Amino acid sequence: MSIIPGEKLHYAETHFKFKLPWSLLYRPWPEILVDAPFQFVPGVEPTLWIVVRDAHRFPTLIEKAEINDKTFELQIQAKEQFEFHPIKLGKLEAGVHELDCKIYAKRISENGERTATKIFSRWNYPGLKPKPLKIQVLAEEPPKAPGFVAGEMHCHTHYSADHVEHGATPKVLQQAAKAVGLDFVSCTDHAYDFAYTTEDYTKEASTPLTRFDALREEVRELNQAADMPLMIAGEEVSAGNSKGENVHMTVLGPKGYLPGLGDCGRNWLDNKPTFKIPKLLEMTEAHCFAAHPMQPMGYLEKFIFRRGYWSHKDLNLDASHKIRGIQFWNGIRDEGFKLGREWWIEELGKGNYLLPIGGNDAHGDLNDTTAVSTPLFSLKHSRDHVFGKVRTVIKIDEKDVIARSVRDDAIQEAFAGDNCYITDGPALWWERGEKTVTFHARNTQDFGGAFRYIRIYGRKRSAGGKLAKAESVCIESLVLPPACTDITVNKDDFAYLRAECETATGKFAMTSAAIL
Repeated sequence: MSIIPGEKLHYAETHFKFKLPWSLLYRPWPEILVDAPFQFVPGVEPTLWIVVRDAHRFPTLIEKAEINDKTFELQIQAKEQFEFHPIKLGKLEAGVHELDCKIYAKRISENGERTATKIFSRWNYPGLKPKPLKIQVLAEEPPKAPGFVAGEMHCHTHYSADHVEHGATPKVLQQAAKAVGLDFVSCTDHAYDFAYTTEDYTKEASTPLTRFDALREEVRELNQAADMPLMIAGEEVSAGNSKGENVHMTVLGPKGYLPGLGDCGRNWLDNKPTFKIPKLLEMTEAHCFAAHPMQPMGYLEKFIFRRGYWSHKDLNLDASHKIRGIQFWNGIRDEGFKLGREWWIEELGKGNYLLPIGGNDAHGDLNDTTAVSTPLFSLKHSRDHVFGKVRTVIKIDEKDVIARSVRDDAIQEAFAGDNCYITDGPALWWERGEKTVTFHARNTQDFGGAFRYIRIYGRKRSAGGKLAKAESVCIESLVLPPACTDITVNKDDFAYLRAECETATGKFAMTSAAIL
């Protein structure tokens, strides 16, 4: 990281050539790692990818890979900035598999000479202990409500590549989406990354619109394939909140590029928001969502990037185009999830029936997440932001589902409705009756079988129309539920009803509010 006055701030990475004379992370090699979707649905052959980044700077021959006790002869001449090389594993039995991966590689000099072979276990990140790939081959299709489609609402492609994050190609994400059982993917690349070139992350692009259109074209071509998940070119826009701080807003398939450079980190403390939320909402008709609105952050992040939090005022609820939902589940049920869920419930108590949204914020991370821990010094690893793990499942008009494919405009129409749920395993949804609401919960043995609990929450409305201060738990849900459960609740004087559940293995789901 350069700390010389007047210099732009840079982040550490293993291949980045810093202005400072030292870096514990620098290696004259491309980044090499082995990745795979965290689960595979029945009918999809388990496949992993060898990911090679910046081989255009460090050409490398990848000779072979050893996956557990099986050897794959490869002889891959890696020379491009981003490369994703698939290895099909063949049939695996249903269950959880740990894959120990070794890569044999040689550097190639300008005159074609090769160095001695190096062996990397899982990745060649310095100081980062290797971890086996952990995949689950499902015995059954993931449980899903009939007439609903499941999607990844927050992920990044290679258009979000910078000094610390690489993303994946839309093609790889589409194939991974099919593997994990998704129907659609909203690619939400950073607005500020569209404004800079991939070849030099600190160099401004001639026009961000060109790069955004390039993503749209990649997505359009992928959507020509039959029986593949729908890909949507979206954005994660840095927007100004009511305090003039930078917050993030995801946009579902905008027709044009929306600028937002405030917290890009490339211009040191020149970090004022490009546009505030109301202005950005005027610039698009697409559905917009508050992204990880209450995720805790440190003082340094607030200072350097001028980042802040979302508030009630930022939802733009009095305007014709308002925020449609809150993405408070961001890959993991942490403090950000807890605070975001509480804010969502608080808004329900005001009669603001925003959709709950789940996503993962995965930057090409299919199995686990690797990132910089301390710039120049150390890297870290977690399973917090894995592509497709947390999904948003939305009710769609059945006529819009043809041959397991769904149209872009049908997804937009679905998010105009109020019936969805978010989950990392079980299915949980509601159906309105004339005087009742029925909640359905389904799970499979892959995700733990029986439920620990299913809780139905409601908020009463007084004769004068005033909403109760707090939700109450419906007595009908105070039972020990099996893996297939239906619970019917009388509407009575409830303003809305909603539900949450957890399986025996800790898998979780929650519904939107059924407005009554």
